[in-house]
Amino acid sequence: MATADSIPDITAPSVRSSAGLLVVLADMPHEQFTNILAKLTVSFKSEDLIVAVPESLQTDGDSALRMVRAPATNGSWILTASDFVAAYQLAVKNEAHGILILGQESDSLASPAMCDLAGAVLTGSTDLAVPRYDLQPHAGLITSAILYPLTRTLFASRVRLPVTLDLGLSLRMAERLAAAAQSFNGLRQEDTLLWPVNEAAVAGFAINQLEVGPRAQPQAIGNELNTILPQVTGSLFADIEAKAAFWQRSRPLRALNDHLPSITPAPQEPPFEAAAEVDQMLQAFRLAYTNLQEIWQLVLPPSSLVGLKRISTTDGAGFRMPDSLWVRIVYDFLLAHRLRTINRGHLLGALIPLYLAWLASHLNIISSGINPEVHIESVAAAFEADKTYLVSRWRWPDRFNP
Repeated sequence: MATADSIPDITAPSVRSSAGLLVVLADMPHEQFTNILAKLTVSFKSEDLIVAVPESLQTDGDSALRMVRAPATNGSWILTASDFVAAYQLAVKNEAHGILILGQESDSLASPAMCDLAGAVLTGSTDLAVPRYDLQPHAGLITSAILYPLTRTLFASRVRLPVTLDLGLSLRMAERLAAAAQSFNGLRQEDTLLWPVNEAAVAGFAINQLEVGPRAQPQAIGNELNTILPQVTGSLFADIEAKAAFWQRSRPLRALNDHLPSITPAPQEPPFEAAAEVDQMLQAFRLAYTNLQEIWQLVLPPSSLVGLKRISTTDGAGFRMPDSLWVRIVYDFLLAHRLRTINRGHLLGALIPLYLAWLASHLNIISSGINPEVHIESVAAAFEADKTYLVSRWRWPDRFNP
């Protein structure tokens, strides 16, 4: 029968105190934990591995892997500052040379994917190994609409998923993230998000994006758009503000330090049927167009308001939001966040119906047979093409005021 702390070396390994790789596991159901241990056992040499197990997880005594107890994680759908602090401290304590962080439902990753993420940082050629999952066309769309285009444009990074639950970290990358986490004065680390890709870009560290295949995605607690979008977008906006001295300079897209074939859009799938969802999104957008005009007028210039008025009269499958309009909306909300034009909570709440309008447009586009990744790359390219607008308004915010 499994009992807590039943492994003899759970707190004091009886072999050597150091290992090549520290694997840090999130809090997860016991079945997932057992599956991950099985994959780690067949994928790595036990003497080269230490597994950090959250205090809440019970461990079985028949595993050949060395384990140490780790502070309880937040069990969230996203890594937070406290996760990086704990990972770095454990790595230093156990003299590990690299770190592999595995989040909830990471047992759905194939064993070779775990090996690739770990191997990338253990070779010394990579500081940050980031997975690229095979996602369904309607998954990760906040990332597609906002997080990826902004990260790509401002930090010259090709990483498709800048927010992820699984990461490979070199020791110096983990140290930088832990230091960044400690800088959040007055904020709870367990609630504060970090942006590893941005940190690596500013530090000039090597980033490696690896194709890892499909992965089950854990659901956020209180999985509601009006909670998730303000949380992640507000965090990214704050990070962009903190790193303004870096991204205002022109930089070419960095070549990823990957040894895998170049990433190409996935094969087209049958058109995605989303008529009912699109109608609901457009209803929310049109209601907001009536009720949020006063807020939008404080944030958006007249040209964007005219563009919104034009698309607000279109229904159903014919609805489209031009990429150029979406870019200006996001940039102007980023600027308003920096200038505190209105309360930041109200500001990010007012972005939600505009995102729904973009999402309705995106679903209509892929329903017509267009590859989702083709459209997302088009959006990212539009952000890059209009970066000068953001830089100009950032430096001279009053120049474009009506």
